[in-house]
Amino acid sequence: MAGKSVYLEDKWLNMWKGTAFTFPATTYVALLTTNPTDDTGTALVEVSGGAYARQAITGSTGWSSIAPVSGGSGTTPEQMSNAAVITFPTPTASWGTIVGIALYDAVTAGNLLYWASISSQAIGVGVVASFAANTLKVTDD
Repeated sequence: MAGKSVYLEDKWLNMWKGTAFTFPATTYVALLTTNPTDDTGTALVEVSGGAYARQAITGSTGWSSIAPVSGGSGTTPEQMSNAAVITFPTPTASWGTIVGIALYDAVTAGNLLYWASISSQAIGVGVVASFAANTLKVTDD
């Protein structure tokens, strides 16, 4: 994912200063109709209504093993991806055009962890949004 949030960057830097941070055991995938204008999440608009709900990824089993990007070596960034299909509820109202995704540390509200732009997709009534296994990639270098 492209944008690591300022919240997560601050947690990482504070660990260097001895302030413990426990990463959430479950992260939640959100669909965005407007991407943030910066890594604080400014102007981010998440889908709401019409049976929408963030989808959980459990840390111990929901992510693939960490590996170099595209089979590279230790000199390339490392990444992990969703281990299983992520399927959102069937919309009962239009969710609009999805242009991005975000990872949060809570099922509602919570802290933005990462976000990324995706190819836009209109999600109308009855159109199920999903991500195939190994398609939602989180990279860090």
